[in-house]
Formats: sequence, C-alpha cells, structure tokens
Amino acid sequence: MTGAPLTLAEVEAVARAAHEGQTDKAGRPYAEHLRAVAEGVRARGGDADQIAAAWLHDAVEDDALSARWLHEAPLSRRTKDIVLAVTKRPGEPPEAYAGRILATPGALLVKQADLAHNAGPARLALLDGPTRTRLTEKYTRMRALLGLGAGT
Repeated sequence: MTGAPLTLAEVEAVARAAHEGQTDKAGRPYAEHLRAVAEGVRARGGDADQIAAAWLHDAVEDDALSARWLHEAPLSRRTKDIVLAVTKRPGEPPEAYAGRILATPGALLVKQADLAHNAGPARLALLDGPTRTRLTEKYTRMRALLGLGAGT
C-alpha cells in the first residue's frame, strides 16, 4: 500500500460510484445494500477494516471494481483479504466458499451482516415467490456452512 489508506468515507464514495446505476433483485439501488451491510458490521462490533470490506464486499464479484484495483488500492491488507474471502468465484462449491470465509480473520462478521440483510423478511418480501424460496434456501444453507444460527 502506498500513500495514506482510504478513509471509510472515501471507501464508501468509491463503492457507491462503482455500483452506480446497479440495482438489487428487488430493483432498489444497490448502494442501499452496501450501506446496510456496513451498518450491520458496525452494529456487530466490526472494526474499520471490516466496515471498509463491507462497503466493497460485492465490488469484485460484480465486476464493479477489478481485482487489480483492489490489489493496488490504498487499503489495509486485512480489508483486501476480507473482500477476496467473501468474493464468490465462478463454479466454486458453497463449501469451499464458506471454508475460505472461515479461514480469513474478520470475514465471517462481514458475511454474517451480508446474509442478515439479504435474508431480511422485508427485503425478501419484495421478491416473487420462486425467487424468495430459492434465496431463502441458499442463505439458510450458507448460514449452516458458516456455523451461524438462523436469526443471525
């Protein structure tokens, strides 16, 4: 990392700009999800590295930012490691994905906040029935693989 690390406000601005124009499955601005995950990490006692990773948790996976950008960004190694841990890889089995999260210090809290927001009843209620059922099953399975209880 060269230069001063990005502040949380700067990380938020980068994430919002990177996801500009994107919407979630319910058609809401994607930045609302990023904010909810960052706030979820903060509320669960997460530190600045984890909050920064929460803002960026989908950026590489969604091609909003490149892996090269992340590698070169003025961010802590821990933040970068967490972002890479929670970035799903094409064709990767859920067990391998969960294993990487569990093996990366700080990543579980970020994924926990992500799952909590994704699986929130108000958010799921905006989706059609088949999508809601599919995602509920997917999130339940991931929580089980990560050793998280149903309500976390």
